[in-house]
Amino acid sequence: MRLRLKGNIRWWIIGLVTLGTVLNYLARATLSVAAPTLTEEFDLSTEQYSYIVMAFQAAYTIMQTVAGAVLDALGTRLGFFIFAVGWALANMAHGLATGWQGLAFFRGLLGATEAAAIPAGTKTVATWFPPRERPLATSAFQIGTSFGSILAPPIVVFCIWTWGWQSAFLVTGALSLVWAVMWWIGYRDPQDHARLTDAERAHIEGGRDVEDGQSKPATRSEVIKSRGFWAIAIPRFLAEPAWQTFNFFIPLYLVAVWDVDLAGIAAMAWLPFVAADLGSLAAGVLPPVLMKRGTSLIASRKITMTIGALCMGALAFIGLAGSPEVAIALFCLGGFAHQMLNGALLTLCSDVFDARAVGTASGMAGTFAWIGGLGFTFLIGQSADSYGYDPLFVALAALDLAGAIVLWSLLWSKRGERSQA
Repeated sequence: MRLRLKGNIRWWIIGLVTLGTVLNYLARATLSVAAPTLTEEFDLSTEQYSYIVMAFQAAYTIMQTVAGAVLDALGTRLGFFIFAVGWALANMAHGLATGWQGLAFFRGLLGATEAAAIPAGTKTVATWFPPRERPLATSAFQIGTSFGSILAPPIVVFCIWTWGWQSAFLVTGALSLVWAVMWWIGYRDPQDHARLTDAERAHIEGGRDVEDGQSKPATRSEVIKSRGFWAIAIPRFLAEPAWQTFNFFIPLYLVAVWDVDLAGIAAMAWLPFVAADLGSLAAGVLPPVLMKRGTSLIASRKITMTIGALCMGALAFIGLAGSPEVAIALFCLGGFAHQMLNGALLTLCSDVFDARAVGTASGMAGTFAWIGGLGFTFLIGQSADSYGYDPLFVALAALDLAGAIVLWSLLWSKRGERSQA
C-alpha cells in the first residue's frame, strides 16, 4: 500500500489544495448564508449589504495580483500558509462587528487574505502535473470552490440556531486555521518532496510534447504583453459576475422574491453548488476526451469553455420561474455551466505560461475577474430593490457568450501543438 501511495503523491498534493479551497470558500460563504440574520440584526438594506460584499471584492481584486506575485516570490508552501492563517483570523474577527461598517472592514481583510487560493491552486497544478492531467487536477481543486459553498448552509445555520451568528464565523475560521497547519506540514515542491519517486517525477516532467515548442511568458511584462493573458483575463472578467452572484445573493434572492425562510435557505441554497461540482468534473474530463479525438491542447480548453458559456443561457429564464424550486433548478444549470467554463480558463493559465509565472498570471487574471464581479455587485445593489433581479440574470447569460467570442478571437492554437492520445 505504501508503495502505491508513493506513486500518487501528486494527487495527495492536489487533494490538500482542494481541502484548503473548500475551507476558503466555506469562510467566504458564511456571510451569504448568515445574511438574512445579519440583515435583521443590523437592519441592513440591500445597498448596505452590497457595500459589505464589495469591501471583500475590492480587497480581493487588488490582492489577486499581489498574492500571485508573493506566491511566485516566496514559493507555494510559505506563501499559501501565510495567506491561509490570515483569512482564518479575518473570518473569525467578523464576530466582533457591531454594524455594517464593521462587517465591511473585516470583510475587506478576509478578501485581501483569501485572494491567494486560486493562484496557489493553478501554480500547484503547473508544478505537479503534466499537461494531459492538468484539466482533471484543476477540476479537483475547483470543486472545492463549490463544495465549500455546499457545506456553508447547514453548518452556518446550525451554528446560528445553536450559539448565535457570531459562532458561525468563529467555527468556519477555526477550520481554516487547522488546515493552514496541515498545509505547512504536508506540502513540498516536487524537487524537495522526500516521498516522490523517480518514476513519478519522470511522469510529471513527461507529456510536454503536447505543448508548443516556443518559450512561454515567464516574467510579469511578458505575461501582460501576451495575447494569451488577455484571452484568459477578459473572459474571466465577463464570467466572474455570475459566480459572485451565486455566492453572495442567492439567499437574499430567495428571501426577496419567494419569501423563503432560513430553513428553506438551508434546504435549497447549496444545490447550485452541487451542480457546480459536476461542472468542474466536466471541465476535467472533456478536454482529454477531445484530445484523444485529435483536438489540440488549446482547442480542447476553448471548446470546453464555449459549451459552458452556451449552457449559461439557463440564467436568462430565471425570471420566468413559477416557484423557488424551478428558480433553483435554473441556478443549478448556471452553476454547472460556470464551473465548466471557468475550469477551462483556469487550466489555460498553466498551459500558456511558464511555471515560474503561473501564480503571477493567474493572480492578474483574477484581478480582472474580480473587477467584473465588483462592478456587477454594485449594479445589483443599486438596481435590485427597484427593478428586481430578472434583468441582471439575462445580463449574466449574455456576458459569458461574449467571453467565449473573445477567447476564440485572441487565443489561437499554435502550429507546434500536437494532440495527446
